[in-house]
Amino acid sequence: MSLNDTPAGERVHIAFFGRRNAGKSSLVNAFTGQDLAIVSDVKGTTTDPVYKAMELLPLGPVQIIDTPGIDDEGELGELRVKKTRQVLNKTDLAILVADATAPLGRAEEELLALIQNKGIPYLLAWNKADLLDTVPEEGENTLWVSALTGLHIHALKEKAAKLAVQEGPKRPLIADLLQPGDTVVLVVPIDKAAPKGRLILPQQQTIRDVLEAGAAALVCRDSELALTLAGLPKLPRLVVTDSQVFGKVAKIVPPSVPLTSFSILMARYKGDLSLTVAGARAVKELRTGDKVLIAEGCTHHRQCEDIGTVKLPRWIKEATGVEPDYTFCSGREYPEDLTPYKLVIHCGGCTLGEREMKYRQRTAVDQGIPITNYGILIASLNGILERTLEPFPEL
Repeated sequence: MSLNDTPAGERVHIAFFGRRNAGKSSLVNAFTGQDLAIVSDVKGTTTDPVYKAMELLPLGPVQIIDTPGIDDEGELGELRVKKTRQVLNKTDLAILVADATAPLGRAEEELLALIQNKGIPYLLAWNKADLLDTVPEEGENTLWVSALTGLHIHALKEKAAKLAVQEGPKRPLIADLLQPGDTVVLVVPIDKAAPKGRLILPQQQTIRDVLEAGAAALVCRDSELALTLAGLPKLPRLVVTDSQVFGKVAKIVPPSVPLTSFSILMARYKGDLSLTVAGARAVKELRTGDKVLIAEGCTHHRQCEDIGTVKLPRWIKEATGVEPDYTFCSGREYPEDLTPYKLVIHCGGCTLGEREMKYRQRTAVDQGIPITNYGILIASLNGILERTLEPFPEL
């Protein structure tokens, strides 16, 4: 996989915010070296967040986000401002663009306070510095730049890379559970939702992380799992399966071999594993008619046996005998108000960044709503949750 193919969820998200006509979109173009954002003297040209993947050295692959003006007006303007604020939930580094010829306005001060309250690293970029008689010295989080002349654009990129690096690396997906020379068996049913000829993203990422650990990844379908295990000279260090075949795989894998799923690995990688384990217990408290939100981080064409909309509701009914009232959401839309729901069931979040996944979990916790994960819930419904958590010593 090349850097340009790095999934969005694995990229550092750098978002540009600012008032209309502060030169925000011009600065985005100067920063990226591309005509990413439409530039106009007309206020409010940017009407929706614009996303662009690029490389920012020495940081590496990043996702650049250009947002609508935070001072937009009218009913549509309020919706745009709302979308802009929602971008904060996935932002790893915020760049607040202000007009160097004017003081900060109320909207900018409020947004800056919100950025600081959320603990998001930020830079305050005073644009149009070419119009000043004297350009002030840069500060720790402040820089005077000009999108028109290119003044201090390189310094802005260096500061951005430095701040983003300070966020620190996330934990490995699976590598910390392995030793060099270990063998990991990955059980991969041919998923109808996967792009033809390719594995789905969590499977790709797991294989790469196994290799990073100096271990060997042996991939097979569930239909060949028994034959695969029988042909190994010794039992594998770990078996990782697609959650949808948990029940079948658990019967095949010897009890002495640790077993988990790609979805559970993602829950640990992107969020709070113990929180989602606790959330799975709430299924026992559900009653027919209770509202349940099933959320996915990406949008895809749903198949007739889609896991979120078809299989999970069926499995919950089979295990509990109740039929909750389900609501489904996918992609970037995630309800701010979760109070109508008795439970939130979220996918592994492979396309989401760690910050956004944790924001979604924190939103549920703050409102007192249990939240769990596809793989953890499926393991619980199959009565094998304890077994699937054995590989994780922190639990």
